[in-house]
Amino acid sequence: MRFSTRLFLAYFALLGIALWLVMRSFSQELVPGMRQSLEEMLNDTANLMAEVVRSEVAAGTIADGEFSGQMAAFNRRRIDAVIWFFHKRDPNLIVYVTDRHGIVLYDSRGRDVGKDYSQWNDIYLTLRGRYGARSSRDDPADEFSSVMYVAAPIVSEGRTIGVLTVGKPSVAVQPFVEAALSNIREKGLWLLLAALLVGAGLSHWLTLSIRRLTAYARAVQEGRRVAMPRLREKELAQLASAMEAMRSELEGKDYIERYLLTLTHELKSPLAAIQGAAELLGEDMAPEQRARFIANIQNESGRLRQVVERLLHLAALEKRQDLERVEEIDLAALLRRLVEDKAPVSGRKALQVTIEAAPVVAHGERFLLQQALSNLLDNAIEFSPPGAVIEVTLGADDGHWILRLRDHGPGIPDYARERLFESFYSLPRPDTGRKSTGLGLSLVREAVTLHGGVVDVDNHPDGGAIATLRVPLSP
Repeated sequence: MRFSTRLFLAYFALLGIALWLVMRSFSQELVPGMRQSLEEMLNDTANLMAEVVRSEVAAGTIADGEFSGQMAAFNRRRIDAVIWFFHKRDPNLIVYVTDRHGIVLYDSRGRDVGKDYSQWNDIYLTLRGRYGARSSRDDPADEFSSVMYVAAPIVSEGRTIGVLTVGKPSVAVQPFVEAALSNIREKGLWLLLAALLVGAGLSHWLTLSIRRLTAYARAVQEGRRVAMPRLREKELAQLASAMEAMRSELEGKDYIERYLLTLTHELKSPLAAIQGAAELLGEDMAPEQRARFIANIQNESGRLRQVVERLLHLAALEKRQDLERVEEIDLAALLRRLVEDKAPVSGRKALQVTIEAAPVVAHGERFLLQQALSNLLDNAIEFSPPGAVIEVTLGADDGHWILRLRDHGPGIPDYARERLFESFYSLPRPDTGRKSTGLGLSLVREAVTLHGGVVDVDNHPDGGAIATLRVPLSP
């Protein structure tokens, strides 16, 4: 069974059980709640009528007095009232009155006058100064014939002279109970359907993100170049970032191996050329040929030296503890000269390099600072799209000189931001897709650190990347 199906079924089962329990609990509380409300209303009615009949009970005229006539008229009344959805036509209020011994003096139904009700709970408890109420069936075999009775004492001159009981058939509230239960079931079904749709959408949304992450992992496994999926779920996004970082780490290791192989090849080629030329020089040849082979040896030696020097330079910088030759440097002039030197390269991409430089004179090792600024310019040129602008600003603040160099390229991926200054770590160039040696920014960091400064490369809020150097004027 698929994960999305399991997730959906678990969600639906849990929600269905919870909804069923809530509806069942509410339904079980509904009928008692309605009965309690009815009982409270009957209590008020009984106490009101007890005051109405007090004088007739005291005079002994309750059986055929004014109250009896009024109740007869009430029972004959036809009612035309629509209470919510229920059409009420006939009155269904039961009233009987007993004396202080529990003997029935009046019964609105006209059937129990003279009977002894003293043992019924409503009469028995009320005559003893307590709250009296009962619920009894008119027909013991019919559960719907139950009637709720609530009694109130008839008090005259400080003593109880009788009891008035008001009754209401429970069947009177049954339509409201059934309508409420039907409404609960209907709303519950709609809620369950809505929850079903929400659960299906949630399951699809979550599993869709998992499928995207799985597809990304498979693409990486197959060696295809794919972008890291952008996921809204925080945990899955963190997992995707971790996978991207792991992929970059593995690619970095592979790249180092490839770099060493390339380096070996680069060393092997000039060495072979030098060896061949040296062997030929041992033979007799014309002066022109000899000069040509000697020039070839010199050129290949220079090429060999350039390949090796960059690694040696970084290794030397990492071992140094301080600067060797500190001199006064006009940074603005140095910066402009470097931009001019890069003009042929930047011109091939029609790049425009703008310089906003204040006159800043600092102390440091010229060669190191020149190399650091040169590497930053090289990166900006390589990552800039054709026809873009590279912005360079130079200023001083609080005893430091600050240089900012911004390009308008693709910016730095999130997974690479923590590894930019790592040796041999490089991002593919937008133009060719190739990576560099991954030593340029490492050289920049080492040079700046030796001057007591810091370097930061990050994404610019408006796009592209921006490198910031903050170095003391006098290290």
